[in-house]
Amino acid sequence: MATLKELFAKYKYIFSLRSNKKKKQSVEMGAENPLTKGSTHPALPDDGAPRLYSNRYCPYAQRAHLMLNAKKVPHHVVYIDLVNKPEWLVDVSPLLKVPALHLVGKKSKPSLIESLIIVEYLDEKYPQNPLLPKDPLQRAQDKILVERFNAADGALMKIVLQGEDDLDLLRVFDIFEEELAKRGTPYFGGKKPGFLDYMIWPWFERLPVVKYFLKERYRFHKERYAELTAWVDLIVKDEVVQSHYATPEAHVSYFKKVADIL
Repeated sequence: MATLKELFAKYKYIFSLRSNKKKKQSVEMGAENPLTKGSTHPALPDDGAPRLYSNRYCPYAQRAHLMLNAKKVPHHVVYIDLVNKPEWLVDVSPLLKVPALHLVGKKSKPSLIESLIIVEYLDEKYPQNPLLPKDPLQRAQDKILVERFNAADGALMKIVLQGEDDLDLLRVFDIFEEELAKRGTPYFGGKKPGFLDYMIWPWFERLPVVKYFLKERYRFHKERYAELTAWVDLIVKDEVVQSHYATPEAHVSYFKKVADIL
């Protein structure tokens, strides 16, 4: 007769097989050739798994990817051309935005848009590996910091499209350099990455783009940003970050195309 320990090991193994099977069934469409105007809505498995409408190089969409992967939620991904969006996108994203999370497993099959709304929903819906702080005050403060960080996106686009320097971007980074030093932890979330870490990471992943466009005017240096530099070196190795990571070369190539188009 099997012992409790043996039974536990057996069921744990069976569960892992089922989990792996789900992961293998996940579908990604259009990562490098995103679906564009005139395309037909892709056929996806009718398995109730959430469907994420995304763009491979959109930092806001990357937030949703990181949360889904951190929670290990089986899902399907459809990548969208943000310049020539397919006509059918309005059916799953009324404002034609990505990310959009289509909850086909729900009765009314609703869609969620806006990265932070999606992220908060997922953190509450899937309590495993909670990322938002439990303390209400800390949670509120981290949300405020994310809002303050949002200025980094406009600063990045001014560098790419208008050739401006990185002064506005560095003003944002100064806030987070000071915050990380004040917390005295390797990550903003403490000993491991949390909500704030994953919400701001996409723009740090794009630092090579800033360096490419600014060249000798690039000023994100370890001497000024010792805390953030150490944080970048740590979080880039994180399993969740690596699950949806694009190389510096890929980011630079994408933003060069954006600059040419716009």
